[in-house]
Amino acid sequence: MENKSEKLRDACQLAHDTFKKLKNPAFHEIISKLEFVIGSYDYDKNPVGLIEFGKIALGMLKEVKKKNPKKFGKEVITKLEDSLM
Repeated sequence: MENKSEKLRDACQLAHDTFKKLKNPAFHEIISKLEFVIGSYDYDKNPVGLIEFGKIALGMLKEVKKKNPKKFGKEVITKLEDSLM
């Protein structure tokens, strides 16, 4: 079974992929931050960066979802919320 950090890693990857699909230059920074913390976690298994940027990504995705409910599925937000608890 996946541990909590692995679930968070997967949720951050899903958030990263979602931001990329939105093709908005405003998300360039969060995309690169998520790429960095995912790579860092894969290397050292320390989830601190995933937690920090997972929370930021969650807030940003909630804002996008509020303004454009059909832009992406709620699964991304749900997975982030569940893995950050």
